[in-house]
This record gives sequence, structure tokens and C-alpha cells, in this order.
Amino acid sequence: MSFLFGSRNNKTFKPKKKIVEGSHQYELMKHAASTLGSGNLRDAVKLPDGEDINEWVAVNTVDFFNQINMLYGTLTEFCTDKTCPIMRAGPKYEYHWADGLTVKKPIKCSAPKYIDYLMTWVQDQLDDEAVFPSKIGVPFPKSFLSIAKIILKRMFRVYAHIYHEHFNQVVFFS
Repeated sequence: MSFLFGSRNNKTFKPKKKIVEGSHQYELMKHAASTLGSGNLRDAVKLPDGEDINEWVAVNTVDFFNQINMLYGTLTEFCTDKTCPIMRAGPKYEYHWADGLTVKKPIKCSAPKYIDYLMTWVQDQLDDEAVFPSKIGVPFPKSFLSIAKIILKRMFRVYAHIYHEHFNQVVFFS
């Protein structure tokens, strides 16, 4: 299923992963949002005193996913198989998709296809309680930070693609 609710033509884009209001995760998300506008990026990403690193990374990973989902959703009419036949970020970086499960050998694909594969894969990771536990007291897996690192690295590629390939559209909409 497409990460854009099953259709690339659907113009209603909403965050796909909800954080329950009033939860500890929600409070961490509010803290992150309040520090992002401070102008000091180092303070914005710093682990708050007394907080669990895994919880902090999880909340910010969900937020990053939601932000990319919304941003890319505004560009789908410009980022098509025809306009972006290769997932790339400028002339030096080309990305091929592999998730290690359904696609074991990296495949070359268009940017929209790559992003769809990626966001669907990330959504599956976020929904997996064994990887991203949502219940209080359920521990994160020992490999959580390495999993989150892969997710964040791959999601950054969407920002890199947007910056290098769709900068003019972003400026136009600003």
C-alpha cells in the first residue's frame, strides 16, 4: 500500500503516525517543537536532562517521518516518474532501493517509487511494537539506535532529493 493513503493523487496528506496527547512521548515532542524555533540547532536536538535516549530518538524519528510525509505530499505533482526517473540528490548521489526483506538486491527506480517504498517501509518499522514500542514500560530493542540510524539516513535522502531536484518548487510555494 502506498504511504500516501493508497494513491499518489490524493491531495489530503496527514501525518501517518500519531503520538497520543498527554503521553510522555507527546511531552517530549512538545519539548522538541519548542526548542526548534530557538535558532540554536544544537539545543534543539540535545537530549533533555533525565530522558531516555531511545525515547528521544523515537519521538524525533516519528516527527521527522511526519514532516517529510507532509513536505513531499506538496510536491507529488512535480516529482513524477517522468520528471524524476532516478532517485537522486544532485549529480553525485543516486539511490537504489533495498529493504533486505522483499527487495534484497538494490533496484534502480524513479524518485516517487523509491520514496513510496521508503515511506511504506518506515511506516512498517514505526508500527512494529518490537521496534518502536508505544506502551509505557516496554523496553526498546538493543538494536534500536542502529535501526533508527538507518531509518533517519534513508529519510534524509528525501530531503536531499527535494533540495537538489525541486528547490524551485519549494521556493515558489514559500
